[in-house]
Amino acid sequence: MSAKEELLDRTEAEFLALQEGIRGLDEARLTWTMLGTWSVREILIHLAGWHREMTPVLERLARGEKPVPEGVSYDDADPWNARFVEAKRGVSVSAILTELEDSYRAFLAAARAVPEERYAPGKTAPRLVEANGPHHYREHGDQIRAWRQQEGI
Repeated sequence: MSAKEELLDRTEAEFLALQEGIRGLDEARLTWTMLGTWSVREILIHLAGWHREMTPVLERLARGEKPVPEGVSYDDADPWNARFVEAKRGVSVSAILTELEDSYRAFLAAARAVPEERYAPGKTAPRLVEANGPHHYREHGDQIRAWRQQEGI
């Protein structure tokens, strides 16, 4: 199995594990504060936001272009996270769940379109996919599962 295939398989597996971690939570529980000031809803908004942000980056990589547009920096994630959450204030939980699924599919499709050679060690593609895919899903999935266990839900 190639490095690309292995990373994309892990991306899919970790996303499924994240989905399993939220399965059975009703709308009220999805909006309970559980991580600082965030609920599961905000975590899902945050994940979808990074999918939306990174999909065009991967698309540019697939075309052989510079991945990040001039003047854009992702070095400080906090302002991005705040913008993602603020932009979805008042959006229903069901719409957030749909957006997460749709943004994930677009992110995964963009990752698949990046040529194999761009997944070589030290290249940008594996770092982007890992950070915004498997690592991200595992990080937040673990937080959600720990919260559920603590709350007995």
